[in-house]
Amino acid sequence: MFTHIMVGCSDPAKTKVFYDALFGALGGTPGFDTGKGAFYQHNGGAFGFTLPANGQPATHANGGTIGFGATSTEMVDAWHAAGLANGGTCEGAPGPRSMPGRNLYGAYLRDLDGNKICAFVDLDKA
Repeated sequence: MFTHIMVGCSDPAKTKVFYDALFGALGGTPGFDTGKGAFYQHNGGAFGFTLPANGQPATHANGGTIGFGATSTEMVDAWHAAGLANGGTCEGAPGPRSMPGRNLYGAYLRDLDGNKICAFVDLDKA
C-alpha cells in the first residue's frame, strides 16, 4: 500500500543514533546515512528521516502515529527502553492493549522531534 514512511528531523546525527537503537531492538540494521538523514529497510517496509527539503523546522503530525512490528513482548520492551535511553519520551509504557478480537502488546514513544511512534506484537500470532 505504501512505498515508505518519511518524517522530518532537526538533528540527523542524533536522530540516527535514536532510530538505529530502535531498529536494532527489532532485529534491524543501522540506517543508510543520506547526509541529511537516514533510511531503514526491514521486514518489507522502509522508513526514513530527513531534514525538511524546504528548510523549515521539522514538525510532527497531530494525531499521527507510525507503528512498527515486533515478534515478542521482550522485543517491544527492548524497543521502548532503547528509545528512552536515546532521548525519546514515553507516550505509553509497554503492556497489553485492548482491541476487540485482538490480543496485542505494545508501547508508544515520541522521537527527538515529537513524532509519535509505537511497536506492537499480536500475541495470537507470536
